[in-house]
Amino acid sequence: MEFLTRCLSFLLLIGILIVPFFVLIKLKKNSGVSKFFIFLIISLITLFLLMVLTAWWVNTSNEMLLNYYGYDVDAMNTINRFKNVSVENMEKVKEIEGNRMGIGWPLKAILGFIVSSPYLLIVYLINYIYTKYKIKANG
Repeated sequence: MEFLTRCLSFLLLIGILIVPFFVLIKLKKNSGVSKFFIFLIISLITLFLLMVLTAWWVNTSNEMLLNYYGYDVDAMNTINRFKNVSVENMEKVKEIEGNRMGIGWPLKAILGFIVSSPYLLIVYLINYIYTKYKIKANG
């Protein structure tokens, strides 16, 4: 169960990293300033959606893992919460429980989007430099 949730989280992270490159490949025919703005708009929208999906999935997968290990979210005290958790899974459950504390997943999605937005500009700049170098080398 844990392997499945981690794999899906990893695939979402790979998606966040790869999507801007696919957008650039699709926009290869366009040139000039409009290419940059179209790339920025499409990439910002897809990045935001992927960030929301990733933040939601991390929260949901943590809840699924807690239920899988026998943790009772609705219990009134600590003893009842951990009553059904086996001794060998106790450390994992405590770690997952600690990860749930703090800000909620919507705020994590917004902050993740803000922090990762400059990545789009870096991808575009790398593509721009690579294209100019390739044109210069070929001709």
